Amino acid sequence: MTLESTAQEAPAGHEPSAGHEPSAGHEPSAGKEPSAELLAELAEASARLEGADPVEIIKWAVDRFEGNVALAASFQDAALVDMAVSVDPSMEVVFLDTEFHFPETLAYVERLRRRYDLNLLVTHPEVGPDEFPCGSSRCCELRKVVPLGKALQGRGAWITGLKRVDTPERAEAPVIAWDPGRAMVKVNPVAAWDDDDVDDYVAARDLPRHPLNYVGYISIGCAPTTVPVPEGKHPREGRWAGTDKTECGLHL
Repeated sequence: MTLESTAQEAPAGHEPSAGHEPSAGHEPSAGKEPSAELLAELAEASARLEGADPVEIIKWAVDRFEGNVALAASFQDAALVDMAVSVDPSMEVVFLDTEFHFPETLAYVERLRRRYDLNLLVTHPEVGPDEFPCGSSRCCELRKVVPLGKALQGRGAWITGLKRVDTPERAEAPVIAWDPGRAMVKVNPVAAWDDDDVDDYVAARDLPRHPLNYVGYISIGCAPTTVPVPEGKHPREGRWAGTDKTECGLHL
């Protein structure tokens, strides 16, 4: 199955359309350091929104950057997509097609695209399937990190599904912060949530579940490096099983 983008056309650099011009002043700019004033603003907002409903955090981002925001979604569940489009139905949703996803994941992305009429941008790596294949040293860099960087160019902020409980490296992640690697603001609306919180939201909203959830897959990445997780084990134990790898590089 091949996924196609449905993202709306935008001028080079993803400049926002009329009515979504960035505010004058302290906007981030690729390749530039943030001002002390911007960093203070982000720290204040992160502290104020710690523990807030994720929808409120997403609304802050959309209002603050006047629509110049994108959501990077793994589509392991529908929770964050559901929240984001409830705030801004036209928000661009970025899916990183590594070319090694489960067919069930691609079908799930398509199902949610149709359900929400998503403004979906599907990225593809510039390397072939035999070049740095899944599990090799630079696979995640070339199939996820580089395509995401290009997809986010020109944005004021990006929204992620990062949760502090996922890995030790994420344990201190703020709700809102400057992302120095991408020279923009990074927003983590569900940073304080755990997997039970996500499940509760999915159940309360009667959202469709990823089909692999029903056969033991909880944290779902690329097919060659993802395995089912026995009950009672940490969900991330199914990722890169048998190795000491815990991160793909998107959040480092």
